[in-house]
Amino acid sequence: MNKADLRKKYKNLRLELSEEEIEQLSLEIANRLLQLPIWEQEFYHLFLSIAEQKEIDTENVLHILQGKDKNVVLSKTNIQENKLDHFLLTDSSVIRKNRWNIPEPEGGIPIAPQQLDVVFVPLLAFDEHGHRIGYGKGFYDNFLSECKADVIKIGLSFFEAEPEFKEVFSSDIPLDYCVTPNKIYSFKY
Repeated sequence: MNKADLRKKYKNLRLELSEEEIEQLSLEIANRLLQLPIWEQEFYHLFLSIAEQKEIDTENVLHILQGKDKNVVLSKTNIQENKLDHFLLTDSSVIRKNRWNIPEPEGGIPIAPQQLDVVFVPLLAFDEHGHRIGYGKGFYDNFLSECKADVIKIGLSFFEAEPEFKEVFSSDIPLDYCVTPNKIYSFKY
């Protein structure tokens, strides 16, 4: 399958999930994350879920990070420059949905991508080599290319890996891990 077909397949699979299934699978993913060797880091970038797209609910991951007293960084979409701007989540942060229903901070303390230690990456599908397929706009590939070389990139997926994607480009940045309700995939070689 090409990327367009895979996007359609996984969007449809997500749409078939009930709210209860999303809640349970999201909790299983968050619990499995606790097994990763990532908890000594300081700055964690987290995406907030688009409920209308039936994305993984990252609220449990947020609670883990806050419980471990970690610095949580959220993004705001910068459409004009096709990039993400990053802000530290604080007690005074205001989160609002943008016109695409993406929950975003209204502003706050800016954080440079090079400061990040761990990035949780949204995706529609991934393969056994750590390549991911997102919504196709390139926001995360652009963002990840600005991060330091050793940033830990962790995909979160309701579904297991595809064997291999045929369309992989040099600008595609592979994951280090992907966590599903049933398994942790490690792509660190």
